Amino acid sequence: MRPHVICHMAISIDGRILPDRWQPKMDGLNSAYERIHGELNADAWLIGRVTAQEFAKQKTYQAATRERFPRESWIVRVDAETYAVVLDPNGRIAWGRSDIGGDPIVVIITEAVPDSYLAGLRRDDVSYFFAGRNETDLTHALEFLFWELGIKRLALEGGGHVNGSFLRAGLVDEISLIIAPCIDGRAGAPCVFDGGEKDGAAPINTMRLTQSETLDGGQVWLRYALSWSG
Repeated sequence: MRPHVICHMAISIDGRILPDRWQPKMDGLNSAYERIHGELNADAWLIGRVTAQEFAKQKTYQAATRERFPRESWIVRVDAETYAVVLDPNGRIAWGRSDIGGDPIVVIITEAVPDSYLAGLRRDDVSYFFAGRNETDLTHALEFLFWELGIKRLALEGGGHVNGSFLRAGLVDEISLIIAPCIDGRAGAPCVFDGGEKDGAAPINTMRLTQSETLDGGQVWLRYALSWSG
């Protein structure tokens, strides 16, 4: 078993996800995004390392430690109403905090991270668990969140590569998309779902429109249910 995963994103009409680059500037985007985020009733929200770095309060953890830690999960809280889940497989973010907006941070890492990084997470009271030796096993990560933290619904709000990884793995159940009346129009910005040149296509069978709504300022909200091949 795993959580029901809803990818919730806001985009320009050319599919880009960095609002600072959009023209014209969009008023009311954040309020619409947060309102719908709340309506999704997720038990946790998940972001990738690049997005999560904006919330960090330290630059680095200490480079070395004499402490040794088993490659076992370390969970500070199991009773939170909502969790902030961060995919940081190589252990790059030095948090300097234990929550984001009151939601306890849970970091998904691999066994390749150094003990000094685990020591830093423990000092900050940041929960962590392992999902793979050198690369992230997304299915295992979702199963852990379901069974160990009781997360039944997860809002996937990562960058394009994180979202794309979940999509190609067939782990996205719904897409919640706010389209703003703005244009990026330049190269170099990520899209909702990105991947490398060698990544295969996502095995999507159908996408069914389940909800649509016109929002303030000409924004449009679309919600799709996905089914998968195989």
